This record gives sequence, C-alpha cells and structure tokens, in this order.
Amino acid sequence: WQDLCRGPHLQNTGQVPADAFKLMKVAGAYWRGDSNRPQLQRIYGVAFQNKDQLKQYLHFLEEAEKRDHRRLGREMSLFHFQEEAPGMVFWHPNGWTIYRALEDYMRRQLARDGYREIKTPQVVDRKLWEASGHWDKYRENMYITEIDEEHANEKRINALKPMNCPCHVQVFNQGIKSYRDLPLRLAEFGSCHRYEAHGALHGLMRVRGFTQDDAHIFCTEDQIEAECAKFIDLLSRVYKDTGFGSFDIKLSTRPETRVGSDEVWDKAEAALEKAILSVRNDYEIDPGEGAFYGPKLDFKLTDAIGREWQCGTFQADFNLPERLDATYIGADGAKHRPVMLHRAVLGSFERFLGILIENYAGKMPFWLAPRQVVVASIVSDADGYVQKVVNALTAAGIRAEADLRNEKINYKVREHSLSKVPVILACGMKEVEDTTVSLRRLGEKSTRTVPLDEIVGTLRDEARAPDLV
Repeated sequence: WQDLCRGPHLQNTGQVPADAFKLMKVAGAYWRGDSNRPQLQRIYGVAFQNKDQLKQYLHFLEEAEKRDHRRLGREMSLFHFQEEAPGMVFWHPNGWTIYRALEDYMRRQLARDGYREIKTPQVVDRKLWEASGHWDKYRENMYITEIDEEHANEKRINALKPMNCPCHVQVFNQGIKSYRDLPLRLAEFGSCHRYEAHGALHGLMRVRGFTQDDAHIFCTEDQIEAECAKFIDLLSRVYKDTGFGSFDIKLSTRPETRVGSDEVWDKAEAALEKAILSVRNDYEIDPGEGAFYGPKLDFKLTDAIGREWQCGTFQADFNLPERLDATYIGADGAKHRPVMLHRAVLGSFERFLGILIENYAGKMPFWLAPRQVVVASIVSDADGYVQKVVNALTAAGIRAEADLRNEKINYKVREHSLSKVPVILACGMKEVEDTTVSLRRLGEKSTRTVPLDEIVGTLRDEARAPDLV
C-alpha cells in the first residue's frame, strides 16, 4: 500500500484546532463514476493550523467571489456564453469596447517596437498541419471540416487553426529573404480555436475560441538575446500600464528528447538567461521542462488578492523552420535556417481581460472603462443641457452617455455605480444656470460642483491610454 497524498498528515482529528476548520459544502457522487451504482455524499472541508489562517482563507474566498469575472460580466453587461456555442464568447457593446481599447493599445505597442501586422486564414488544409507536425500531435483538439470540392474527386479536409505559427512561416516563405531582413517581426491578433472538454471551460479563463496577441520573430542565433531583451521591455511596459507592476520569470531548459544540436541549445539558453539578467537578477529555472524544439520563458502576474496568472511567453523554436523549409540567404550567399521566436504578452485577449476584470473587481482604469461617464438629469427641464454636456465630452474623446429617464437621481446614481461607471455627472437647473456639473466618482460618497470646461479638460486627460499621456 502506498499513500499518494503528500501530507502533512495528522494522527487523528483531535489534533485539528476546533476553531481552525470549516465544512465548506456537500455534493453527490456515484461510486466509481457509474450512475448505476449507489450515490455517495462528498463532504468538503478545510483545516488550518490556527483560526487566523482559516479567517484569512475565508476572506480570500469571499474576495474571489466578489471579483468573479463571470458574475461581473453579467452585472456590467460585458459578455455572455450559451450552449449553442460552448466556450465561445458573445461580446456585448460594453465588453467589446474594453476589448477594442486594449487591442488598439497593443497595436500601438507593436508598431513602436517594429512589428509588422499580418492576417492569416482561419481555415487551413490538413496538409499544412501535417507538414508542421500539429496533425499528429494536436488533432484531437482541432475543429476539422470536410468539404466536397467541385473540381476534385475526393473530399478536402481542413481545420480551424489552433495556433498561428505555421501560417506565419508561410508569410515568411513568400519571396527570398536576406540576412539583412532579419530580425523580421510578424504580429497577428490571431483568432484560434481549440477543443476543450466541456467540464474544463471556465468563463473567459478557459475557452474554445480565443484571440492571441501572437507574434513570431525570424532571426539568427546571434540575435536571440537582443530580441528577448526587447520583448521583456515590451512586456514590462504593457503589464505596468495595465496595473501589474511586477511579474515573475521562469526559464525552462532542454528536455531529454529534443531537436537541434547541443551547441544551438547552449547558445539559445545562454541568450535567454542573459536577456533576463539585463533587467533583473531573480528568476526561476525549470530544468528539462523546455519544449522539444527550444527553451522558453514564462511570465507570471500576481493580482490584487495574491493569485498568480501565467500570461506572457517567449519560446525559441529550431524545429518549425526546418519542417516548413524556412530559409534566408546569409552573408556568405548560402541558404540558412532562421530561428523562430514565438512570443505573446497577454497570452489571449479573452483570458487577460478576465484577469483584468477580477484584478480591478470590475472598476476598470478610466482609459479601459466601457462607459467612462454617465451624465444624468435631475429634472426633465435639464435634458437639453445634459445632451450638451455629453456632446462636449464625446468631442473630447470621452465615452459618455446621457441618462434622461424619469427616475430619481439617487436611483440613477446607484444603478450606474453598480455597473462600475467611473464618473457620474448630475445636472439640474442650478447646473444649467451656472454651466456646471455635479461630479461624483465611483467609490466616493461626496459630490462637488465643477465648471463644465474644467471637467471636460480633466476627463480628457484621464481618458488617454498610458502610452499616449
């Protein structure tokens, strides 16, 4: 008999402090998962060394529940899921506004760092997936279609792309590339589809259809270090601008089974390590956990309640350029294989937005808020002025809406506060006469009167994305 539980173990329940455990829930389960067998009751509980640790854990669960992006997605009307398309997001106007604001920001960051944006097909013939190796290794997770081509006697088998890499090599392979063209940075906000078991789906965090902030850098072995350092700088800017001041880095090194010579692996691993050391001294090494085709870096964020999220990746690849016959002409006039660097900052837009929503508990930074300002009328006679205020804000690049409903102002304020609108401006006859607004910010109980021109200028500055300030 072997105990598979690592422990630590207690001899009996009497060693558990009476005030340091809690029964959490009960659930039914069939013996050995067979519905024809008797149903059993599962009792879930937690135990700690003392009541303070239990209290801290329960507070963590409470905070996590408050921040659950699925609940906030409903309350803020950001997105929804339904059984007709499991694991696929239905974005609402509010949610799509956040998505586009983040996408526009990322597009500016990529342009700043010399990336060239491309767009590749969604549906690709199996021949490419066979050549890349994905058909054998990944077919179970791919959405596959069969089409009767009019001019062919056999069915054509295609697949929705689960990743963008093989398509990016096709773009690289068009025309002759010189060593002077390298590094060549190709970026795509690539829509991908991967089949995930229904039970594994979890809101925006685990989906079947998603968009990667994907890019592939084709370079020489000697350029890996500089490209990695440049990527870490990009990633640092993005994480800081989205509210994550620090992150952890893990370097995964060569596994037992791999492609490429030891000399190339030595050079690649050293390049990644030097790039890390150019920005920090602390990082984790995970020996033998690199992919068979190259070493990789993983980047982890820590959110407001201490949870870690793996988002960014940087991966050297010696395999795909070989399989798909990618070459460039070197200074010696001969053909050479480029190194392909896979990299993503966010990972996927869907998952990163889920992390952002939970990190901020729905109170998004002003530049990302879907509805930045609601201008609410106190009396119907102020409706015309409310629209004037909205027009002034909109002209200044601020996402503003009017609330002219025949409801009490306290009701309007409460409703928009629950929807996490950052700024609510109330207008009655006094504000009309003085050309002012009554300003209330989310989370504040007090209001103050501000001249219209002043608030437009203030909010114009606040609405700018961090890279545009």
